[in-house]
Amino acid sequence: MHSGQLRRATTADAARVRDLSRAAYAKWASLIGREPLPMTVDYDRAVVEHIIHLLEENEQLIALIETIPKKDHLLIENIAVRPDQQGKGLGDRLLVHAEELARSLGFEEIQLYTNSAFASNLAFYAKRGYEEYRRGTIVPGTVTVFMKKRISQATC
Repeated sequence: MHSGQLRRATTADAARVRDLSRAAYAKWASLIGREPLPMTVDYDRAVVEHIIHLLEENEQLIALIETIPKKDHLLIENIAVRPDQQGKGLGDRLLVHAEELARSLGFEEIQLYTNSAFASNLAFYAKRGYEEYRRGTIVPGTVTVFMKKRISQATC
């Protein structure tokens, strides 16, 4: 388990957030024939408008989660883990963090979406209690799977 601490991204982190997101999603580009959306985001704006938490270890950015509070749920916009750190439980840690954040904001539901071609992502989220509730299109020619998870407001 990584011992690094999560901290909120600032405008000074935008380039690092962009670089990590591009590295984490690059493996999907050939599968879908384009850069996945997280590779194309304006992170200078996102670090200001969204809640982005960074996981750092030895001053190196190894993972991040980007969330957006909506009217009745917390949306996970992006989870990115550095390629050499994938498979080490960081995604789980970030999802638990998102649930804690959602509870602290008074939400009982978390939502996210992913490309239907990303089978490993769909399995990852399903294993952690996320259920598909609809399919749609964000980028023409692709199918987006929308998933959600109810969370309890119970505190420890």
